[in-house]
Amino acid sequence: MVDIPLKSFMRKQKDKPIDMLQGTLDLLILRTLLFGPIHGHAIAKSIERTSQDVLRVDHGSLYPALQRLERRGLITAEWGTSENNRRARYYRLTTAGRKQLMTETGKWERLTEAIARILSPDREEA
Repeated sequence: MVDIPLKSFMRKQKDKPIDMLQGTLDLLILRTLLFGPIHGHAIAKSIERTSQDVLRVDHGSLYPALQRLERRGLITAEWGTSENNRRARYYRLTTAGRKQLMTETGKWERLTEAIARILSPDREEA
């Protein structure tokens, strides 16, 4: 087994896309829809572009997530025509979806702060 220093490993991993944790995709979809209705492919590209290509969205995960959010009443969908003149489903955030986004964003912020404290403890705590 080769022992690779953590910082060296992290530099090597920096340019590789990261698969998302379960539940994270739902939060990112809701956040993306906050800016208005868009179709599925554009949601995926927006998440990838906004994350500077660190996060990748597999369409095999995206569309089940969109269906799940729609069943929960957090988003609605209607057919429209894309910028490529193709038929596409456009997704829109509902009022319940906005409330859920606020709730989940608060949970996410608390979670990431807790993880950051563990990964980078103050010298006094170490």
